Amino acid sequence: MTKLARKDILQITPYLPGKPIEELKRDLGLEQVIKLASNENALSPSKKVVSAVKNGLNQLNRYPDGSCYYLKRKLAERLGFNPANLIIGNGSDEIIGLAVRAFLNPGEEIVVARPTFLIYEIVAQIAGARIRYVPLKNLRYNLSSMADAVTKKTKFVFIANPDNPTGTYVTEDEVRLFLSKVPPGVIVYFDEAYFEFANFAGFPNTLKLINKRNIITTRTFSKAYSLAGLRIGYGLANKEIINCLNRVREPFNVNSIAQIAALAALDDRQHLRQTLKMVKEGKKYIYKELDKIGLKYIPSVTNFILVDVGKKTRVIFNKLLKRGIIVRDMRAWGLNKFIRVTVGTMKENKKFINALRGLLHR
Repeated sequence: MTKLARKDILQITPYLPGKPIEELKRDLGLEQVIKLASNENALSPSKKVVSAVKNGLNQLNRYPDGSCYYLKRKLAERLGFNPANLIIGNGSDEIIGLAVRAFLNPGEEIVVARPTFLIYEIVAQIAGARIRYVPLKNLRYNLSSMADAVTKKTKFVFIANPDNPTGTYVTEDEVRLFLSKVPPGVIVYFDEAYFEFANFAGFPNTLKLINKRNIITTRTFSKAYSLAGLRIGYGLANKEIINCLNRVREPFNVNSIAQIAALAALDDRQHLRQTLKMVKEGKKYIYKELDKIGLKYIPSVTNFILVDVGKKTRVIFNKLLKRGIIVRDMRAWGLNKFIRVTVGTMKENKKFINALRGLLHR
C-alpha cells in the first residue's frame, strides 16, 4: 500500500510511542514501573477537575461545544484578551498543524532549530514545505542565526520557549532583537507548552505582541495542569489569524470532557502551586545528587532535565528500563550523550537517582 502514498509522506519518520506500562511490566517481569520520559505532571489532576469530569459524564451522548465558548471566555478574561483572539485545540500540537494547513504553501519555507520539538518538522513535511534548520548554540536557540536564515520564501519561524528537549529558554531581549530583524510578513510561532514553569523576570511576554505582529502563541493544559490524557491546549493570535485557523479546524475538535476539565483546572490555583513547588524541589534534589555523582546536566526552566551520561546512553537507558524506570534516550535527537528525565514525585526522583548511581558505580 505504500506505493499509493505521496512520496514526501514516506520520507517522514513517524513518532513511535513507548509500550503501555502494563505491557512493559509483563514483558520485563516487574511489579512497579515509573515513567519519567514524557514530561508529564507526576501529580494527578486536581479534585476540582475530577469532580467536574464526573458530573459531565452523563452528557457524553451530546456533541461537545464546537466553539469552546466558556473556555475561551474564561481564558480571555484571565489573559486580558477578546475571545476572538483565542483558539482551542486537541492539545496545542493540533494548533501547530492548523497553522501550517492554513498558511503554508508547497515550496514555502519554515525555519526551525535543530534539535527541537519534532512536530514542527513533521507538519511542514506533510505540507511539502522546505525546512531550514539552525543548530542550537550551547543547547540554546540561536535566534540571531535563525533571523539570518529567513528568506523571501519563509512563512514561519517556530520557537519552542522553553525548549523541548533541552529545557533552556530565550530571553525578552533576545526575542526583541530577533523580531526587529524578521519581516512582519513572517509568522513567528511561540510554542510555550512549559510556560507555567518559567514564570520569572526576563522570560518573554509574547502576549503583548499578539495584536502588533503576525505572532501565534500556544500553551497547553497537558503539563502544569495534569491533563495530558485529555489533550487540550490553546492559542492566541490576532483576529485575522484566528479566523483562518478556524477555517481549517475540524468541527467539535475538542471533546466535552477536556473542556470541562480545563475550566475546572483554571479555577484550582492551589493545584498549580503544588505542581510548581514539587518541580522546583525535585529539580533541586536531582541537581544536588547529580553533582555528587559527578554527572553534568543542563539547568532547566521546565519539568525535565537533560543529563549527560557519556557514551553509554543506550546502555544506561536499557538498564534503567530493566529496573522499571523509563527515561528518554536522546540519541534520536542527535544528543548522543544525553538522557532526558522528567521531574517526578520525590519518591520517583530518589528511585531514579539511586538506580543511576548504582549503574555508574559498578
